Amino acid sequence: MDADIRGFMSEIRKHPLNVKGKYYVDYEECLDHECCVYEASSNFKMDRTNWGAYIFKQPQTDEEEAQCKEAMMCCPMQAIHDDGE
Repeated sequence: MDADIRGFMSEIRKHPLNVKGKYYVDYEECLDHECCVYEASSNFKMDRTNWGAYIFKQPQTDEEEAQCKEAMMCCPMQAIHDDGE
């Protein structure tokens, strides 16, 4: 999908529990596989009430940044994005 279009749509589709920042989970794409939580548990959690994963803390160290990138790459639904605010 074109980055401009995704950027426009992402405001609507970001999981409501995502914290502001570079990384976010698109709740319409996430199907609860939990690989992001496995890869970056310091940054991702599962929302058992409303479905799907969300980022509760943006990466603050190089290690967390690498883990978030790995989580983004391992997501089978490509629901994690790194073009947030």
